[in-house]
Amino acid sequence: MVWLDAVSMQRNADRSNDLPRFFTESGVEIPSVTADQMREIDRIAMEETGPNLFQMMENAGRSLALMALDFLGREWRKARITVLAGGGGNGGGGICAARHLANRGIAVSLCLATERLGEVPAQQQGIFQSTRGKEIDPDHLNRTPADLIVDALIGYGLTDAPRGTAVALIGWANGSGTPILSLDLPSGLDAATGVAYGEAIRPQATLTLALPKRGLHPDRTGPLFLADLGIPEETYHRAGVAYTPPFGNRFYIPLVVR
Repeated sequence: MVWLDAVSMQRNADRSNDLPRFFTESGVEIPSVTADQMREIDRIAMEETGPNLFQMMENAGRSLALMALDFLGREWRKARITVLAGGGGNGGGGICAARHLANRGIAVSLCLATERLGEVPAQQQGIFQSTRGKEIDPDHLNRTPADLIVDALIGYGLTDAPRGTAVALIGWANGSGTPILSLDLPSGLDAATGVAYGEAIRPQATLTLALPKRGLHPDRTGPLFLADLGIPEETYHRAGVAYTPPFGNRFYIPLVVR
């Protein structure tokens, strides 16, 4: 299984304090990006080449759901999953994953860190509301047991310590004793440096999107995976990033970090 293979590889990864380098299983190096570079890639995709934001969010959410199913293994049908989602693009990917999981009959609880969602995450929330999944208040989390927590609170745009409900949810997740799967990077970490401005999620694994972010140190992320957002090669080239699609016949792949 992809998940177990990556766990084994990550245990042997170099854990130095230098910026990590990222490779496929076959040893092909994958470029890493700063938050500013990722913003430019997103901009080019949305304004010039496609895919649009909803399409990228859908691809992120589907890959996140697939990875959650792989993590749960044979007992996935009996699982209970709590998805913690913010109001931005990262949260929208988490809400999308919650819908895909609920569509498969899994008991999914969605907890939003804010009522003010961006336009596209709000669309994802509207679709989720037609599933059997439940939206729950942060105050009710302790009454909602889970076998897996999905962290989709804060994406690569973080510039300061998490505040308000988001920091409370991070603390709850870390103290729950439940395995955590983070989307793009653990909430609370700086994408470029891996520094935590305040409290940050401590996940069992992280699914990063499109390209690995430079601050994704394995000590902070757990085993690291990369998801395909459907962005074409030309988009990366216009952003000045040397890129060859690494996914082969898969929609998410494990990364080796050195």
